[in-house]
Amino acid sequence: MSLRLLSHIELPAHAKQGGFDHAAVHHESSRLYVAHTSNDDVDVVDATSDRFLRSIHGLKGVAGVLVSDERGLLFTSNRGENTISLFSAGREQEMVRLSSGIRPNGLAFDPSRGLLLVANVGDPEIGNSSTVSMIDVSQKTAIGTVVLPGRPRWAVYDERTAAFYVNIADPPLIVEIEAKTPWTIRERYKVPAKGPHGLDLDPIGRQLFCACDGQKLVAVHLDSGEIPLVGELSGPPDVVFFNRGLGHVYVAVGNPGVIDVFDARRNQLLETVPTETGAHTLAVDQKKNKVYAFLPASHRAAVYQDE
Repeated sequence: MSLRLLSHIELPAHAKQGGFDHAAVHHESSRLYVAHTSNDDVDVVDATSDRFLRSIHGLKGVAGVLVSDERGLLFTSNRGENTISLFSAGREQEMVRLSSGIRPNGLAFDPSRGLLLVANVGDPEIGNSSTVSMIDVSQKTAIGTVVLPGRPRWAVYDERTAAFYVNIADPPLIVEIEAKTPWTIRERYKVPAKGPHGLDLDPIGRQLFCACDGQKLVAVHLDSGEIPLVGELSGPPDVVFFNRGLGHVYVAVGNPGVIDVFDARRNQLLETVPTETGAHTLAVDQKKNKVYAFLPASHRAAVYQDE
């Protein structure tokens, strides 16, 4: 057994149809931030006591949440208003909003350059609207746009290659964008499964974990370029997180409502943990080895200890 259920956290009821989206932990303050899309809020949880603290309001269609522990910053992508917001963790009253592309979703951050990548889903009725926006956080201004070959999902940044990696749903690709020249695509990795969706990085093992709608988890080895199958998934996935200390990969599958847990070192499924139908997103506290699954039907978070 890997995940042991500790408790449930009651979160605010949904104001309209929908639920939760991406979430992230600010480890220094032990605060968990989760996009409560149906409320246009980000809910804040104390990740030590595992209790709800407050909501950050007025983030229309909030989808992505990203924390930079290095800079102490929090970013959100607000899909309903085509903006991103940024603020220092715990100081949301000083929030700054900046324009993005159409329907921003995925976020990745280069802390050394202060460069934020925003993956914009776009509008199928508007040509070349699936893009990434590159934002200089210190100047609070966009410095470039890259047109993508298809609709993006999530994104990550790798310090060693000094590059961003962005999932493309169709054609199934991961594109690499160099941080030093963030206006062109440097490399394209062909993903051997339908619909790359969730994405995370193993910085030591030098691989990306890509959870695909075709119910497969694949790894992209950044040094060799090899793309082996890690394992089959229980259904179409959404969010994936890698636990750097334990070497575990967690994949949230909304239907049937489970977390598939893999051993990244052995490419082996460890267990499948029931959550709740529709629970397609999760977050990981890397210091405490806790996993949070967000349950839309009961507007709660299930808290697990990875052992």
